[in-house]
Amino acid sequence: MLTEVEQKLLGMCAQLAIKTQLVGDMAHQPPPLPPQMARSVLAKSLGSFVTLKIEGRLRGCIGTMIGHEPLLRNVWRMARAAAFEDLRFPPLSEGEFPRLDIHISVLGPLSPCPAIEQIEIGRHGLLLELDGSSGVFLPEVPVEQGWNTRAYLENLCRKAGLPPKSWQHERAHLYWYETFGFDVPTENATAETPSD
Repeated sequence: MLTEVEQKLLGMCAQLAIKTQLVGDMAHQPPPLPPQMARSVLAKSLGSFVTLKIEGRLRGCIGTMIGHEPLLRNVWRMARAAAFEDLRFPPLSEGEFPRLDIHISVLGPLSPCPAIEQIEIGRHGLLLELDGSSGVFLPEVPVEQGWNTRAYLENLCRKAGLPPKSWQHERAHLYWYETFGFDVPTENATAETPSD
């Protein structure tokens, strides 16, 4: 769980990361954490995904499963990557920014999925690895697509570039994880760094 202050700061960070690159300020760095938040979730090494949509349509989504840097900096990098480096889309334009909806997902730790019968749609994200190929879905994807567990697994295989039943292979590794996700309010675009 993230507090409202932590969510607000992450949201501001994601918006600022995108806005500064839109105006060509590539060297701009994420804001420093207030001293009183030095031990908060934002300082922990956690993975995150940043999802961008315009009028309900996907505009970019990039993330890391495992954090190798403080969460605040990870979200900064993922926001820029989602806006400008998702190869499925052209780089975001200044004109699109005011219509942008930002969703941030903070990832908990990965662990081996004990049994597919325990997978809860909407709660568990999945990562599949097999022979150098991998695919991942956030927990909300099967909900949005209306998939049951079997469809979830088969589409995960397809995303990894594998046949749909590859999750059953003896060399396949299936991991699950949970996320804390939230939408970034548009008013965060002009907000100041929270002080409490």
